[in-house]
Amino acid sequence: MFKARHSITLLFNANKVYDRQVIEGIGHYLQSSKADWDVYLEEDFLCRLEHIHEWSGDGIIADFDDMNIQLALKGSDKPVVGVGGSYSNPNHYPAVPYVATDNYALVKLAYEHLKQKGLERFAFYSVPIDENHRWAREREAAISELTAKDGYECQIYQGHCTRPETWQYAMNRLTDWIQSLPKPIGILAVTDSRARHLLQACDHIGLIVPDNVAIIGIDDDDIARFLSRISLSSVTQGCFEMGYQAAKLLHKQLSNIQVGRKQILVPPAGVASRQSTDFKALKDPYVIQAMHYIRQHATRGIKVEQVTDFVGISRSNLEQRFRSERGHSIHTELHNQKLGRACKMLSDTQVSPTEIANICGYPSLQYMYAVFKRHFDQTPTEYRSSHSEGIKPSAQVVNF
Repeated sequence: MFKARHSITLLFNANKVYDRQVIEGIGHYLQSSKADWDVYLEEDFLCRLEHIHEWSGDGIIADFDDMNIQLALKGSDKPVVGVGGSYSNPNHYPAVPYVATDNYALVKLAYEHLKQKGLERFAFYSVPIDENHRWAREREAAISELTAKDGYECQIYQGHCTRPETWQYAMNRLTDWIQSLPKPIGILAVTDSRARHLLQACDHIGLIVPDNVAIIGIDDDDIARFLSRISLSSVTQGCFEMGYQAAKLLHKQLSNIQVGRKQILVPPAGVASRQSTDFKALKDPYVIQAMHYIRQHATRGIKVEQVTDFVGISRSNLEQRFRSERGHSIHTELHNQKLGRACKMLSDTQVSPTEIANICGYPSLQYMYAVFKRHFDQTPTEYRSSHSEGIKPSAQVVNF
């Protein structure tokens, strides 16, 4: 009967996107190396710490951002590799080989993204103080340092826990805070989950994203992205690389190679830029209203007349204002919004072109095919195929 050389347990909460991506990196290392491991992960994806010291396996990779896990593994007689956040104080690192996401670099990338959009006011939405949220304190310190260096102030709001019984109270306080901020402003959320709170709060009180409030999160979580009408910009952590490096460290230990208390700092993978930070310093309140309506409804097949009806001024007046601020017509903006959404869905999902045409507001699949042939000299299917091969045709703004 087959018997793996080593039995490994993973102590993560795989219901979280961060942990899932770390686990995926561990899996990639197993596929690409000679590691002969039998990997144990709880069936419901929630790690169990009861009797962990009685576990008869050979090694452990664990989420050290969770203090309960860290304490449970203290003094373990088996090789342990920790995965978690970075610390500005070297003394805060655990006494085991450790792979860390670079919290300072994550925040710096998000902050620079907002600055590049022309924003000069900044705020940070964090989480309440908690032993398991030490990574959040590091991110707060990073944004305070970065903004201070540039001569900006940054308002930090830790908010409240969002359990079912406290949800409404927490959201009311969040809206109070957002309303108190100067506008326009860029808000960096400590996670995508918290960023989604911001999107919801802005929607409830009629603040236009991104024209009044530009929002960026951290994690690039599909759940946060698809549950909001405004697509969320986010910093992608190097979680896959973290998992890969953690598995590599454990493999070395199991091969009797000493690694000591080696620390590996993994930088972010980049910024996924989407609607929530598509900020342009618009000054005309009518154009701001028009852009908000277009972002919300362009893929429903709306026409220019519906935009002007929403804003409440004549078409000629709004067209003149729109061209002055945006450099093209309202019709072109509607077209570009639909085309951008279609391109994104073709490159990021496996949804059929027929469904995409419907979702993006095209009257028929044939019409969408004609649009793609005109812009890219490709069919939507060819666009999807070329994108997956690393060939990315660039969409051009076309004026009508």
